[in-house]
Amino acid sequence: MSTSVTTTCRDISELLPPARLAVQLLFQECFKAGIKNIFITETYRSQERQKYLYEQGRTRPGQIVTWTLNSNHKSRLAWDVAVCPPQSLYDVTTLSRIGAIARKLGITWGGDWVGSIDRPHFEVKSNWVIPKGYKLEGQVIVPTSSAVKVQLIVEDNKPTEKDDDKMEFTNKTTKAAVRDYIKQAVDKGLIDKSWLDKFDNGTMTTGDYEGIKLIAAQRSN
Repeated sequence: MSTSVTTTCRDISELLPPARLAVQLLFQECFKAGIKNIFITETYRSQERQKYLYEQGRTRPGQIVTWTLNSNHKSRLAWDVAVCPPQSLYDVTTLSRIGAIARKLGITWGGDWVGSIDRPHFEVKSNWVIPKGYKLEGQVIVPTSSAVKVQLIVEDNKPTEKDDDKMEFTNKTTKAAVRDYIKQAVDKGLIDKSWLDKFDNGTMTTGDYEGIKLIAAQRSN
């Protein structure tokens, strides 16, 4: 990542884990609300860059773009959002809709601030967690330019068997890998050999396999 004061970092991996998760959840919920024309314009910002931006409109020409020298961007807990063309970059209606979603998720929106309103700005505290009733439902594509739209990719090809359904495999490689895992657990003495027999005679259920994995993980610690 460049350390230049004039370079904007848009990489969400530069944020702390709670903020990274919050960005993904926010963009997921925006996608579900039909807001797909937004993108990240800044995540982490060094203190040097914050100082450089603060000088704009004060000791350097240009419009004032920040009201503080002590931004949460430098704490890796904040990010800025913009709206894709043909709408205005900081379209108030769109940013207000995102702000309303953010509130439900326990994410602070700069549009709610009194005095120094900052609608493109969102941030969380370091102890932020996903609120009850929400979860990441798949892979969230968080755009960093207006060339890409927000996407939510949900894996819909996962097995949907109940716990008591017998395990079935459409892929020989997967079946071999599962058998190998069970055999290794038996060889290490983590589970009884009868589990391998059960797998081989086709009577092992999905619930059995989940239980084996838990037992093996606990006993290998």
